Amino acid sequence: MPHDHAHSHIDPRSGDRRVALAIWANALLTVAQIIGGILSGSLALIADAVHNFSDMASLVIAFAARKIARRPADAHMTFGYGRIEIVAALVNYTTLILVGFYLIYEGAMRLIDPPAVAGWTVVILGGIALAVDTLTALLTYAMQKDSVNIRALFLHNLSDALASVAVVAGGALIILHDMRWVDPVITIGIALYILWLALREIGRPIRTLMLGSPPDIDNNAVVAAIRGVDGVADIHHAHFWQMEEHAAALDTHVVIRTQAWDRLAEIKQAIKQVLEDEFGILHSTLEFEREDQAHQNADLYGHGNGGRSGEGIERRR
Repeated sequence: MPHDHAHSHIDPRSGDRRVALAIWANALLTVAQIIGGILSGSLALIADAVHNFSDMASLVIAFAARKIARRPADAHMTFGYGRIEIVAALVNYTTLILVGFYLIYEGAMRLIDPPAVAGWTVVILGGIALAVDTLTALLTYAMQKDSVNIRALFLHNLSDALASVAVVAGGALIILHDMRWVDPVITIGIALYILWLALREIGRPIRTLMLGSPPDIDNNAVVAAIRGVDGVADIHHAHFWQMEEHAAALDTHVVIRTQAWDRLAEIKQAIKQVLEDEFGILHSTLEFEREDQAHQNADLYGHGNGGRSGEGIERRR
């Protein structure tokens, strides 16, 4: 069955232009914030710059992945190139975790001995960051409705806008009350947010790369639905996995009742229709066994207990 890799209703070229514009905006903002943070002595500003840089990296990854993922399958990559997004996400989240821990360390050191901070520089650059983050969020808003990947970018930039508000507020407190300790506290707060975000999201790409079952599919419900197809005695050696982010797949052995063996093509079509209509599984590889020649006591998942028997297969409840 065909697979639809287009997750956004926006024309691909138009989407690419939006992402490219967001990349340039975040790149210029990151450079400005780092320079401003160094000149003003604000670690919070540098922390926000690092966060924006991570979002820029995510945008670059998304932009490259959009291009590469459109390449058709070939002899070297028979499943296509869609999984590059998963690999890139894992690298990105791992980097975010390392950056988060580093910022906590730096913030703690500055909290012990808060340096002088140029409040006005922090406020001005924080305000510019807020404007750029809002622009980036608007650029990706329409695209995020149909793409989990772009939605992650949208939420990142929306959270960046909130972080920029915190940076501006910190700069204002420094100007009005010389509360220099606010800067490292905000830095630690941003770092904790980065860690929370990265640790919450990193499990999904790890699960996909480890060939884990799709988290949005109830395996037991799928097994029950296949067993409910007329002519099916049982299934075993089932493997649920994801070809890429939006493409769930199933490989399994299906035991056909002996008296229904002559209806094999009909039963196969019925199973595939159930998988597609009820669970959105468009890719399935089915190996059929006649009930009187099937594996005996075979495990439902994996390849365990695969001995052949002419006495049939024990029914799994």
